[in-house]
Amino acid sequence: QVQLVESGGGLVQAGGSLRLSCAASGRTFRSYAMGWFRQTPGKEREFVARIRWSGGSTAYADSVKGRFTISRDNAKNTVYLQMNSLKSEDTAVYYCAADAKSDLVVRVTAPLAYDYWGQGTQVTVSS
Repeated sequence: QVQLVESGGGLVQAGGSLRLSCAASGRTFRSYAMGWFRQTPGKEREFVARIRWSGGSTAYADSVKGRFTISRDNAKNTVYLQMNSLKSEDTAVYYCAADAKSDLVVRVTAPLAYDYWGQGTQVTVSS
C-alpha cells in the first residue's frame, strides 16, 4: 500500500513558477513509475507528466512540454513537479499518482492505469 500527499500548490501570477511535491509512504515507492495529473471542474482528469522509477525517463503532455519538469528523489520518497512560465490555463487541482503495475512504458497517460492517488493540491494562475 502506498499513500501519497501533495503539497506546494497556491496562487501565482501568470509567468510565475511553483514546485509541487508528492510525498509517498511505503518501501516499494522507489519501484513505481509516478505521474502527475490535473483536473478542472467538469473536465476529465488530464495527464501532465510521468517518470520511471529510475528517474531516467520522463514523458510530458504537449501542453506543458518545455515548461514543466518532473523529477524524483527515491531516498526521500518524493516526486516533484517544477512548473515554470505558468499560464491561466494551468489552473487546476493537481494530483500525483503511482503506477504499481509496470515501469517499462515511459508514456502512460490513462488515469485508470495508475493504482494510487493523492488528495490533490490546488494551483491557481491569475492573468
